[in-house]
Amino acid sequence: MPKMKTNRASAKRFKVTANGGIKSANAYTSHRFHGKTKKQRRQLRGTSMMKSDTIKKTYRQLLQK
Repeated sequence: MPKMKTNRASAKRFKVTANGGIKSANAYTSHRFHGKTKKQRRQLRGTSMMKSDTIKKTYRQLLQK
């Protein structure tokens, strides 16, 4: 059997943490900031952890090396 290939698009967008969680940047951060509150904009900075177990399972398969 050939080796599993890592999905390169996913590898550039998501990182797997030491405990197996997946972190990524937040959505809704590129434009239309006048419609968002200061609190929303502040909380969208940085990265966040994926919460859904189903989604985490899917992305973990894409990020296998």
